[in-house]
Amino acid sequence: MKKTLLVLAALCCFGAFAMAQEEEEAQYNQYGVKVDSKKLVAEAQDGILVLRSKDNSYKIWLDNRVQADAAVFWGAPDYADEIGNGAQIRRARFAVKAQITPKWYGEVDMDMANGVFELKDAIIRYDGVEGLELQAGNFKEYFSIQRNNSSRYLQFMERPMVAQALAPSRHIGANIKFAKDWLWLSGGAFFQTIDNLETRTFVEDANKDFGVNPGISYTGKIVVMPGWDQKDWGLHLAAAGSYRTPKADDEAVATTGKPSVRYSTRNSNAMNRKKYIDTDEITNTDHDILYTAEVAGYWKGLRWEGAYMADDNYVIGAKDCSHLWGWYAQAGWLLFGGRQRYDSNGAKFTRVQRGQSWGDIELCARYEFIDFNGLQSGPAGAAEAYALGLNYYINNHCKIMVNYQYNNNDRYANGKGNKFYVGTDAAGQPTKDYTKVANAAGQSGVDYSMLSVRMEIDF
Repeated sequence: MKKTLLVLAALCCFGAFAMAQEEEEAQYNQYGVKVDSKKLVAEAQDGILVLRSKDNSYKIWLDNRVQADAAVFWGAPDYADEIGNGAQIRRARFAVKAQITPKWYGEVDMDMANGVFELKDAIIRYDGVEGLELQAGNFKEYFSIQRNNSSRYLQFMERPMVAQALAPSRHIGANIKFAKDWLWLSGGAFFQTIDNLETRTFVEDANKDFGVNPGISYTGKIVVMPGWDQKDWGLHLAAAGSYRTPKADDEAVATTGKPSVRYSTRNSNAMNRKKYIDTDEITNTDHDILYTAEVAGYWKGLRWEGAYMADDNYVIGAKDCSHLWGWYAQAGWLLFGGRQRYDSNGAKFTRVQRGQSWGDIELCARYEFIDFNGLQSGPAGAAEAYALGLNYYINNHCKIMVNYQYNNNDRYANGKGNKFYVGTDAAGQPTKDYTKVANAAGQSGVDYSMLSVRMEIDF
């Protein structure tokens, strides 16, 4: 009996100790609620700081990027406006990404380049159904492979003109995506841009002063991926379309209340701030139909890509639509045994595999053309560009890019409202009015060369 009592006493003491230990290890949030707690493992995964649970049910990581650019310009005709050389921080990105549970993902991504804050991605995503992603927030519309490729993995420092002008970027909205084996499908509804204070003010003013809705777009894409499971080769065959009503983040909408859109682009360069190709505000726009067809692929160290992209703009009461269009083709080759990589879940290219311990070098070439002279209110310019690029992939984090490009703008490419000189008149004086250019069949438009360099680090 005495031994039994001693055993019972020992069990009670052990139970009390266990309860005390459990209470000691209990965790509470800042609001006093008891929460589940997991030990995390800290890792540097290819230079990215990652905190994760041992069973990988929870994972949070940083994704940062700095791109420092410089460019020089030369060769423009004497009558052209001066183009200033310069340097800038092209991107200074800070992102926090988290797989909260195996089914739920969240992301916040922002840019602080040159001291200007912009919200990039703000994503809520559900991954609970195999092959499907249900996503809401602010993110890129799935339309163009050029636009959807991360700026980390672009072959040239800037996207081609037609992609800058027509391919939609980030908007607030919701999207559903299906990806399995060789098939990739996406469809979504999107509203206005949410990136900085200026565009947000436009939206609020349009709503406050005129009761204007933010505008909506319906965007869909299909991709077929032969070789999706192959290491050495693969193809990307895609088509996308988008029905778009004017957005309230446009300045003209905010100040006049009238449905307006504007399409413009620089000559594939962020340093020269002149937008020679510019429709100005297309007022009383009812809707736009945007569409593209693209082909891309890779074979070992070779990667190629090309697309045709167009927009049909329909103005209220007009019989015909304006037709804006362009295309590009580019390719790159890793010279020292590296391999190109493609992300079949994202339907886009990803980080290359370097061929040597010291890295690898990629030689690239691109031709592009854009034509906005089909604008019903009058030609808005056309341009072509020839580019060569050299990319030095030092390691998983560091890259140096060097681009040479020759730009050929036609005499209609004078910016919105005759902003830039495009030739000389009969008296030999510079003119911004393309109708007064005396040598229209000869030298006209602004043609020039540029050389740019980028240093990049991802961490």
